[in-house]
Amino acid sequence: MKTQSILTIAVSAALMTSASAIVTIDYVTVGNIGNAADPLTGYGAVGYEYQIGKYEVTNAQYGAFLNAAAQTDSYGLYNSNMSSLGIARSGSSGSYTYSVTTALANRPVVYVSWFDAARMANWMMNGQGSGSTETGAYTLNGAISGIVLANAGAQIYIPTENEWYKAVYYNGGTSTYSLHANGQNSITTDDANYDFNVGSAVNVGTYSSAPSSYGTFDQGGNVGEWNDKLSGPGGSWRGLRGGSWADFDLSLES
Repeated sequence: MKTQSILTIAVSAALMTSASAIVTIDYVTVGNIGNAADPLTGYGAVGYEYQIGKYEVTNAQYGAFLNAAAQTDSYGLYNSNMSSLGIARSGSSGSYTYSVTTALANRPVVYVSWFDAARMANWMMNGQGSGSTETGAYTLNGAISGIVLANAGAQIYIPTENEWYKAVYYNGGTSTYSLHANGQNSITTDDANYDFNVGSAVNVGTYSSAPSSYGTFDQGGNVGEWNDKLSGPGGSWRGLRGGSWADFDLSLES
């Protein structure tokens, strides 16, 4: 099973910025407006330009979010499994503090739920700092389960299935889709962290010679990533894509 991570966050063309920002995301621009869907899967068509995170969100970035927004942690943004994987918590409710292991600071954060990711998106859209986690891109108001859709006009949000897929597999220069996240139709463990080759997640961007055509990294390995797709009984399942360090096969996912 793939280790869950917060997804590389997407933004609209009107990216919000704040002078008080404590988390900085590196974005790549995905253009080629109006591209056709992948004929093999039907995914990937997007009729507008957008930006998506170049890397998976790291322990350092999520730790900064926790210190700003989870002193009480009413919504369970911290998972105790994080303690051995890069983020430790100390103190008591109302005065929790979080520390990030230096050697693991640039590893992708794991054990993050879709709702945790949505709350981080809200916080970033609201200027970070003391910004709300409950409104903005998503109207959560305490929800930790159920069906929640991105609000119209959301500027920082969890990517849609098609946005994620296009950023990974589409090549605007040739108007074709690759089979793998390195922009090629073949892949080896020199190109992505999969098949227990390393035995754990690695720092984001480690495979610097194997980006997607748009310049994103690690979407074919390292850890799995959330998107905004609804599926399953009553639309209760959220989309999870990408590879993992524990995946044996990185064939194209549908």
